[in-house]
Amino acid sequence: MAARLFARSRRFTDGDAAVATGIVKWFNSSKGYGFIRPEDGSADVFVHISAVEKAGYTTLEEGARVSYELKAGRSGKTSAEDLRVG
Repeated sequence: MAARLFARSRRFTDGDAAVATGIVKWFNSSKGYGFIRPEDGSADVFVHISAVEKAGYTTLEEGARVSYELKAGRSGKTSAEDLRVG
């Protein structure tokens, strides 16, 4: 069943980035980061202020529905990029 949920909430683009959807768990613009709760029930996803600003926003509201791509950073940890709110 977990695989079925994963398939519904994520799809793959032409590259290797997974497009996922979730709900903003919390975001603190003064700290510059927050977390998204993925709809597929997987572990929370880190989101940095730079990804928020790149998407044209200054903050993310708690409870907002977002879609995003999971990308690995230099340290190998994944974070949300290419955010779309709504």
